[in-house]
Amino acid sequence: MEVQTLIDRAEITDLLTRYARAVDRQDWDLFRSVFTPDAHIDYTAVGGIAGDVDIVVGFLTEAMAMFESIQHLISNIEITIDRDEAEVTAMVYNPLKLPGHPVWATGGWYHHKLVRTSEGWRSRSLVEEAGWFHGVPEPDQPTGRNSADQG
Repeated sequence: MEVQTLIDRAEITDLLTRYARAVDRQDWDLFRSVFTPDAHIDYTAVGGIAGDVDIVVGFLTEAMAMFESIQHLISNIEITIDRDEAEVTAMVYNPLKLPGHPVWATGGWYHHKLVRTSEGWRSRSLVEEAGWFHGVPEPDQPTGRNSADQG
């Protein structure tokens, strides 16, 4: 493996960590730094919205404010680099706590399409894939299956 590939992989992993920190801390400037200006983000598989960064920041600002604590844990990162582009699939485990309620949790995968920019790697596309939900009302599944059928 070439040294540049190792550097790219480390920078991409840092980008994913920055994404998680931004959402957990509701730091929307930091969140914006993860994406290209024309990025498309799709959270529809987990009951969210799809749109550009501004639309998604508006949605997340409102949605995340209801939780007293949020934590995104990202692991099992698969990275495929082709010159100045990369595709990434990473697992996410996300416990969330509403005031006065038990902890909810969800798990799934983030699928990013990245591009190398003058500021470093940035995501131009993020699609969240639902894996499972615990204590969270499940969004409608396009396949008609529920999480009990998926295990």
